[in-house]
Amino acid sequence: MSDAPTTSVAPEWELLLAASSADPDESALDRIRRLLEKSVEWEVVLRRADKHGTSSLLYQNLLRLESMVPSSVLALLRRSYEGNVFKSLFLTRELMRIVDCLERVGIEAVPYKGVVMSEVYYGDMALRQSSDIDLFVRKRDLGRVKSALRDLDYTTRLVIPDEVLEDYIAAGYEWTFDSPAGPNLLEVQWALQPRFYAVDFDMDGLFERAVKVTIADRPVRTPSPEDLLLVLSVHAAKHVWGRLIWLRDIAQILKRENLNWDWVQARTRELGIDRILRITLLLVNRFLETTIPAAIESVVLADPAAQDLAEEIAAAVAAGISYDTQQVSYFRLMMRLRERRADRVRFLARLTFTPGPGEWDAVRLPGPLVPLYRAVRLVRLAGRFRRG
Repeated sequence: MSDAPTTSVAPEWELLLAASSADPDESALDRIRRLLEKSVEWEVVLRRADKHGTSSLLYQNLLRLESMVPSSVLALLRRSYEGNVFKSLFLTRELMRIVDCLERVGIEAVPYKGVVMSEVYYGDMALRQSSDIDLFVRKRDLGRVKSALRDLDYTTRLVIPDEVLEDYIAAGYEWTFDSPAGPNLLEVQWALQPRFYAVDFDMDGLFERAVKVTIADRPVRTPSPEDLLLVLSVHAAKHVWGRLIWLRDIAQILKRENLNWDWVQARTRELGIDRILRITLLLVNRFLETTIPAAIESVVLADPAAQDLAEEIAAAVAAGISYDTQQVSYFRLMMRLRERRADRVRFLARLTFTPGPGEWDAVRLPGPLVPLYRAVRLVRLAGRFRRG
């Protein structure tokens, strides 16, 4: 497959793609030069860079060609870049406090994304914008995690009724915590995503395979590159690959030449996410000119369904089209991403019969009637489908 860049819908989008490299070579810089010679609507570029989480990368790339960029644009990007540096330093300090706190009470935490991703895969925390801290913990430790975090003044606004707490933990995947420094600063996750997506990832295996890395001179454990590739691919698919930074993260992982592709393909077959990984690789190739690894290229190119979906999704992302995750069209797309009929059936069944906070907020049922929340779920879904 050719590594030619995507045909853009606007020069601003093409410039954003060209300037999303973490380590551009001379040919990449030449491409940026050619684009800068055209008329550029900088307001559009800056807005889309912010939306896609690539403002720091854009700044670093344009700084190499600053004579071709309006000084006012570079000033705005510099301000954003410096703000990201300060935010990353703060998040790094908070991550160390949290990991230390949890370790003291015997809780293993596996941070990923954010500043860990920046340090390990970009080699510079300033290159990747980070807004919060993401931690995997074991499901059995959740109660102790909440208690330990309280000592650091981290609290959650999500109030789950006691009678449905076990159901929430079984069907959900995260708790978001606020701190005095700001809201939604920490996401504690015990699963990859909500259960209804029907990707039953081996979280115990993820902990066992986690690798040790050094962040701010402190050793921490983070998912293995192979696990992280699958985690980030599934996360991007859940959000219809709507931000370039998610694809750039995956491109940075793909630069590792020692990925175990036999293991990766065995896991994607087991989980029923072959198509999701293939679409991810096609989009990384299309948008960021990252070569599809030779070990998997023939399989990717032999999947016409993945290629058709990648074309459809690429066009939507380039046009700035967002999917409403509450609409029927979104759920239909999620089913199309799965190659096995059994996984599509499980997705639909779990989506239909798994109540959540929306149902618990809509009506409060006493403990003995908790199973009736499934009926509440059906009624609410029926209303949504009529509107969709």
